[in-house]
Amino acid sequence: MDISGTIPSQNDVDQILELVKTVDKAQRDEDADAFLALFRQDALWVTGHGKRLYGRDTIAEFTRRVLPGATASGYATYTPDHLLFVRPDIAVVNVNQTYHQHDGTATSQGSPVYFLAKDNDTWQIAAAQNTVVVPED
Repeated sequence: MDISGTIPSQNDVDQILELVKTVDKAQRDEDADAFLALFRQDALWVTGHGKRLYGRDTIAEFTRRVLPGATASGYATYTPDHLLFVRPDIAVVNVNQTYHQHDGTATSQGSPVYFLAKDNDTWQIAAAQNTVVVPED
């Protein structure tokens, strides 16, 4: 993983990497509460299909509707690709998202970007875009 900008501390890097691991685990476990705990109250989320969700309450309504059963035909993995510290309390992390069938076969890709804000020593998602990667012909 590449890291750029002024890095506040290794602890900040570790916390952000742990946040991405929590996204991965929450999605695989279909754990809406663990996923939603990562968001600021005023967060913005744009789904892979372009649906704009404003505020954690709206994100929660959507997540609680779509996450249960989401792993019936497969699961996704999330691997940090690039981390940019814009300033000590603002970071952007690009993630490689790979969708797999239950036998482990990769089927498609996503490229989420999370805009993170640090409040009281805790990193949370302030805004995110979950983008589907369309294979080139």
